[in-house]
Amino acid sequence: MNSDRGLKLPPFPSSYRASGLLLHVTSLPGRYGIGDLGPAAMAWIDQLFDAGQNWWQALPLGPTGYGNSPYQSLSSFAGNVLLISPDWLIEDGLLDSGDCEAPLFSPSAVDYNTVIPFKYQLLEKAWTNFVRAGSAELRIAFEQFCHEQAHWLED
Repeated sequence: MNSDRGLKLPPFPSSYRASGLLLHVTSLPGRYGIGDLGPAAMAWIDQLFDAGQNWWQALPLGPTGYGNSPYQSLSSFAGNVLLISPDWLIEDGLLDSGDCEAPLFSPSAVDYNTVIPFKYQLLEKAWTNFVRAGSAELRIAFEQFCHEQAHWLED
């Protein structure tokens, strides 16, 4: 059969074989109370590669609602701001390392009641610094993102 008759072909040839792991980003280790898309995520990808794994299934990465379950995302488009890495914000000059002095977080569980206000405070400071003195490169990237995503961003 051909695709003109509605046949859906698999995305890979039938001989394709691969393996990987399922791990939500929030389960990665980190100093900020919750795993994020920073250096620990990059190290995790390197470890997967070194172990011969081809896939990382990360689960939904959208903003969460009641219970902070990744399966109860509030948006099909937006990302969860808790996954923004303070380390990358430091690297981009939007935060100083002193801004990121974290309270003592649990090493075995995410305490959202502590993490959320901590991370939101960092993001507010980073936004203020961006508005006040963000680099031209970051401003261009931000404007391009807003333009390309305008169809949902204003909602």
